[in-house]
Amino acid sequence: MATDDQSKVLGIVVLARHGDRQGFYQDPDTYTASATAITPLGEQQEFRLGSLIRSRYLNSSSASFISGISSTGSLFAQNQVAVRADAGGEGGVIFDSAVALTQGLWPPTSLANTTLANGTTVTSPLGGYQYIPIESVEPNEDVSLEGYTSCNTFDDHTSAFYDSAGFQAKQSQVSQFLTDLQPFMDGRPVTLENMWNIFDYMNVQSIHNATFANSLPDTFLAQALDLASWHEYNVFSDDSFDGIGNIAFRAMIPSVVTAMQRIANASDPLKLHYSAIAYKPFLSLFNMTGVVADGALPPSIVNYAASVVLEVRQPASSSEPFVRFNFKNGTVDSSFRTYSMRFSGWDGSADTDVPLSTFISAFQPAGINTTLEWCNVCAQTQARGCAALFAGNGTSSSGHAVTVAHDRISPVGAGLLGAGLTIVVYALPLAVLAYIGLLTCRKKARPASRSRNDHMELHSSTNSITKESM
Repeated sequence: MATDDQSKVLGIVVLARHGDRQGFYQDPDTYTASATAITPLGEQQEFRLGSLIRSRYLNSSSASFISGISSTGSLFAQNQVAVRADAGGEGGVIFDSAVALTQGLWPPTSLANTTLANGTTVTSPLGGYQYIPIESVEPNEDVSLEGYTSCNTFDDHTSAFYDSAGFQAKQSQVSQFLTDLQPFMDGRPVTLENMWNIFDYMNVQSIHNATFANSLPDTFLAQALDLASWHEYNVFSDDSFDGIGNIAFRAMIPSVVTAMQRIANASDPLKLHYSAIAYKPFLSLFNMTGVVADGALPPSIVNYAASVVLEVRQPASSSEPFVRFNFKNGTVDSSFRTYSMRFSGWDGSADTDVPLSTFISAFQPAGINTTLEWCNVCAQTQARGCAALFAGNGTSSSGHAVTVAHDRISPVGAGLLGAGLTIVVYALPLAVLAYIGLLTCRKKARPASRSRNDHMELHSSTNSITKESM
């Protein structure tokens, strides 16, 4: 399908990385992460991204205005929007980023007011601040935004990469550079396995520590980014479309595909679906969609506040909607750029638009649809409620006979882990109710966190360093 410039946007699926944050560490073998905190710079980056998305998709004079979205201008319409935020390894950073982005999308408005019986008009606090509901996605209850942690087969995939001939060759090739980095690492392990943590430490210090930034040789940060990108893309990608290396996006596929189907359904009000995530799903998404295949987009770690917007469009020339892939690599890109997708069943060498049915038929089979399916794919029998699910349907870790109606595991199911036999017997019916969908979890919210400083951002597509004054 050729690009249809006369098409109209039916709705969008937004994936956005969090903004700038404080220091952070993740285990290079299991990707178990430590908590950290967002900075004022990170909040500003996300707010600007939200404002850009607003001007592009919520502005009625824009060519990309979402058809049918609330015409009341500034007011948020809850039935048209779904917002989800990963509440896993990086603590509240991703959730707080979602709060800042939605502030940019739906800023304060004096239209958010009410008139009392006595004739008094009252406006919401902070000039009409709008409260956007955000679903806090807890990894122990819902695997969809963080399917790669506690996943044994993914850990095996990572170990196999570290043991590969290609990894050993790269290690030999960059050994001198790693040695040269040691004086700047404050005692941290300077190994190729630990390359992401090395780069992240250098990046955070370069943004927030003037002494470090001034002492670091000019090329070192770009070289570290290049190595870390090579490292992470190999970990979070796979030669096989449905391979375990792609699990970071495979776990997201059901929510993405469902959102697209709802947007394309004229009787469904959904117009905007937004997932706030870490950088990992982007790498799997880039690999699976093939947007890096022709070199137009490098297989690189995305910047803070980077975003993919998957537009569901209705062409003027046919009845079937199509999907368009747009990407903005943080604040160093002024706007979104469109990229062609390439995957089995679709060669986007000449076209940027993919029929929605083609996209769904390719991606849906690779999706991880339930927690029980994730337990099997990851050979996990205990964590994330897998023990309760297997106990509830009488299968082992290799059983596929029973599926779960919802991605979430109820707290009751999670509470079975490590319980005594008496408690298990008492609680087992509740766990069974949870997995067949009769018990669900309510959305959770987290307060925003605060910190401060100024900015230096990496532009992954060129591996150059760009300074931006705030």
